[in-house]
Amino acid sequence: MKRKLSTWSLGFMLAIAAAGTAAAATPSILPLRERANVINEWLRIRLDTLLPEIMRREKIDMWLVICREYNEDPVFPTLVPATAMAARRLTMLMFFDRGEDGIERISISRYGIGDLYEGIWNPDEMNQWECLGEAVAQRDPKRIGINTGETFAFGDGLSASLKEKLAGVLESRYRKRLISAENLAVGWLEKRTPEELEVYPHIVAIAHGIIREAFSNSVITPGITTRQDVLWWIRQKIQNLGLDTWFQPSVSIQRHSDAQTRIENPDVIRRGDLLHCDVGICYLRLNTDTQEHAYVLRHGETEAPEGLRRALRTGNRLQDILAGEFIQGRTGNDILLAALAKMHEEGITGSIYTHPIGFHGHAAGPTIGLWDRQRAIPGKGDYPLESHTCYAIELNVRAGIPEWGGQVVRIGLEQDAVFTDRIRYIDGRQTEFHIVE
Repeated sequence: MKRKLSTWSLGFMLAIAAAGTAAAATPSILPLRERANVINEWLRIRLDTLLPEIMRREKIDMWLVICREYNEDPVFPTLVPATAMAARRLTMLMFFDRGEDGIERISISRYGIGDLYEGIWNPDEMNQWECLGEAVAQRDPKRIGINTGETFAFGDGLSASLKEKLAGVLESRYRKRLISAENLAVGWLEKRTPEELEVYPHIVAIAHGIIREAFSNSVITPGITTRQDVLWWIRQKIQNLGLDTWFQPSVSIQRHSDAQTRIENPDVIRRGDLLHCDVGICYLRLNTDTQEHAYVLRHGETEAPEGLRRALRTGNRLQDILAGEFIQGRTGNDILLAALAKMHEEGITGSIYTHPIGFHGHAAGPTIGLWDRQRAIPGKGDYPLESHTCYAIELNVRAGIPEWGGQVVRIGLEQDAVFTDRIRYIDGRQTEFHIVE
C-alpha cells in the first residue's frame, strides 16, 4: 500500500518544518486553504482506492447516499470536499462499480458537489427523483446498498420518508434489490489510508502538546488555579489554534482523604493532588481522544509517590494486555473477554472500554467493552477487527496507595493507536506523570 510522496504531502511536511523550534511545544497547524487541499486530496485517494475495496467486500455494486440539509447522513460529510459543508436541499450521491473502470461517482443535486463527482441532473428537464430512478435503471445494479441498519448509527442515515420516496421511484425489480449498506458505511468510515496514517501522529501530537502545557506551571498555580480554570484553558487553547473539539474537555482531582477536610474549595488545585484530563480535538477531519494524569508536587518532593507511580505502571500493563489481544478477524467481544480474563489472572482491578476513532470521536468499528457493561456487547461488539483501523485504547485501573493510607485511586488512561498487524500507539503513551511544581 506504499505510494510515492505526493506534492500535497511534501507541502504539508514543509509547512511543519517551517514552524521551526516552536513545533516542539505545539506542532504547526495549516491555514484553512491548505487544510482544504489536504482533505480534498485524501478524499480523492479514498474514493479511488478504498471505496472499490469496501464495496466489493460487501458485494454492493451501487451505493446510494441520500439526505437533506440539516439532516445529513453520518457518512455524507466524509464523502464530499472540504468546501461542501452540508447537504444542500435534497442531495443524492450515487456510486456505481464499473469493474476495471472503477467506481462511477455521481451527484444528483441542485448544487454541485465538486469535481470529484459528475452532476447528471438538469432541473429544467425532469424531477430529481425521476432522474435518480432513470440513472438506476440505466446502470441495472444487482445489489443496491442504502444506509439502513439496526446496529450502527453510521449505517442508518437514510430517513424513513426518503426511503419511502426512493422505493416509490424505483421499478419493482430494483426495489427488490435494495439491501442494507450498514457494513459498507462502517467499512468506509473505519479504514485509514497510508496518507492519513502518515499524518495522524502529527494530529495526536497536537493534542499531547495541549495537555502537556495545561498540566504545567504555565497554566497551574497550586493553591489558586481551579480545575475549571484548566479545562476552560484547554477549550480556549483548542479554539485559539483554529481547531475543533468533539466534546467538552474535563479535568478532575483525586487527593489524599485527610486533605479533603481542610479544603474550603475542592475545585482549587492543591499540592499533593493527582489530576486527570480527557481531551479530544478534530483536525483534517480526524479526531483524537486522550486521557492523562499529572501530579502536583508537595514541597520537598521531586516526583510522585511510588504508590501512584506503581498504579500508573499497572495501567500500562493493562494496556499491554489489551493490545496483545488485537488480532485481525477477532470481534470486539472476543478481544474484550480475552483481555478481561488475563487482567483477572494477574490480579489487576480495572475496566476496559475501548472504541474506534477516526472521522468521529466514538467512531465506526467494533466496540470493545463499555464502562458500565464489562461483558460482551451484542451487535457492535460482534463486528470484526479490520487492519488499518484506529482505536482509543481506553481503560482504567484501581489501586490502593500506601502513601495515602491505602486509599483507592483510579488511573484512567486513553491513548490513540493504529492496528495493522498489531497495535501501535500513534504518538506514544503516558508512562510517567506530568509534574506540576
